[in-house]
Amino acid sequence: MTDLQIAKGVSLQHISSIAEKFGIDPDNIELYGKYKAKLPLNAINREKAQNSNLILVSAISPTPAGEGKTTMSIGLSEGLNRLGKKSTVVLREPSLGPVFGIKGGATGGGYSQVLPMEDINLHFTGDFAAIEKAHNLLSAIIDNNIQSKTNSLLLDPRTIGWKRVMDMNDRSLRHIIVGLGGTNSGVPRETGFDITAASEIMAILCLAESLSDLKKRLGNIFVGYTYDKKPIYAKDLKAEGAMTALLKDAIKPNLVQTIEGNPAIIHGGPFANIAQGTNSVIATLMGMTHSEYTVTEAGFGFDLGAEKFFDIKCQSAGLTPKAVVLTTTIRALKYHGGADLKSLTEPNVATLKKGLPNLEKHLENIGKFKMVPVIAINKFVSDTEEEIAIVKELAASKGIRVAVANVWAQGGEGAEELAKAVIEIVESEASAFKPLYDWKSSVKDKIATIATEIYGAEYVDYTAKANSNLRKITDLGLDHLPVCIAKTQKSLSDNPKLLGRPKDFIITVREIEIAVGAGFLIPITGDIMRMPGLPTRPSSEGIDINDDGEITGLF
Repeated sequence: MTDLQIAKGVSLQHISSIAEKFGIDPDNIELYGKYKAKLPLNAINREKAQNSNLILVSAISPTPAGEGKTTMSIGLSEGLNRLGKKSTVVLREPSLGPVFGIKGGATGGGYSQVLPMEDINLHFTGDFAAIEKAHNLLSAIIDNNIQSKTNSLLLDPRTIGWKRVMDMNDRSLRHIIVGLGGTNSGVPRETGFDITAASEIMAILCLAESLSDLKKRLGNIFVGYTYDKKPIYAKDLKAEGAMTALLKDAIKPNLVQTIEGNPAIIHGGPFANIAQGTNSVIATLMGMTHSEYTVTEAGFGFDLGAEKFFDIKCQSAGLTPKAVVLTTTIRALKYHGGADLKSLTEPNVATLKKGLPNLEKHLENIGKFKMVPVIAINKFVSDTEEEIAIVKELAASKGIRVAVANVWAQGGEGAEELAKAVIEIVESEASAFKPLYDWKSSVKDKIATIATEIYGAEYVDYTAKANSNLRKITDLGLDHLPVCIAKTQKSLSDNPKLLGRPKDFIITVREIEIAVGAGFLIPITGDIMRMPGLPTRPSSEGIDINDDGEITGLF
């Protein structure tokens, strides 16, 4: 059966029952129908959260074959619950860009899913729409102020970096001109669109710890300069109050359920290749308040989402993770070893061995944060015992735990071996989390540390524009901010064609965006775009709905 067929075959529990199981009075949740609810922020208890064991699920460099990180996260949480450990999985919300594009949905797969699958993958509780509206409100206020003759801050249109956003892959909107049509239509200037997942509002929502913190961060958004070089922020435009009002519900985490009837929290959705790639601090703290084990994930490979999870999110929120699950598949390793996509289901020990260096590099990177990993082999029916044995041999040679997890076919039962390994790591107190770099280091040092230590680059090159951006950052006194590098997810380098474990490469920073409200800088490397495009045959072509309202083709 397809993921959608499996999801439709599950008898869902009323969300009030799930809230009660989670540990919150059903009268205190805000219902969005029978199976979705918003959780109140006052249900977070920092002191109780410190007693929860935070587990990060990451992966090797992603391939077209898929690694199943979300599926593994859900399955692990189910497995922990089966072993008597109260566990909650905390995930990001899917973006409509990938849903209608090339990746599909993001609610897990097989018998390791969060439900209701269709709702979560489509509009869910409207969080993305609220983020989009708050972002574009500031865009409208900026252009209105440029045109204004009485309330103008004398903004120089040439210095404004704030774009507009929409939750869709639309490459035609990357570069646009606004304000055409005469003086009544505004002042013409170049700008563009990013996808909502890359919005600074998304980043802010995911790092804010309260409504007041959210409003303060929104006010700190850097807009541009006046003609006399004075920096202007959103608070100078008196925009933060209205923006916060639009986000009053979006800041609350969403409660749903797993196939096995356990609580799941889904909130926020930044991509890891162009943003910080992890769910909200509020959602994570909510899970930790009410769970013995809190399982969360970080987007794409360890070099992207996990690095940002550790260096930005954990540092900002004071979180101390206890273990890392590194998801891999036999198919993905063969792809990194040079196998053709069409031949990945065929046994190929030689190519598998050639792909192991990618796995080895990610394991080394986990060690750089003083964390103890367990390798999770996401099992597929095409995997042979000989191929699985090779990954186990690598793990044994390095003294690293490894578990075969058949979560797609068996759900929590297929993750019990993995869950036991995670419990062993936590109870042994083997991890001693340490960030990779000090925020007080120079911007170039922070970028170089990530590029050389995590990616494996020889050095970092900067374009003239990037060097100009660095001078602006210094003038604004923002050198102390951490860096959130935008880089292709397909390779450890900034060249998507370099698979496996590339060496002797250079990382090129072409520009650096400023996200003061979020509290980080965004160095953009290679050809990475913050507005993706649709593939030749987008997933939307296969999605349909009948007269009874039943959706098909969603995965």
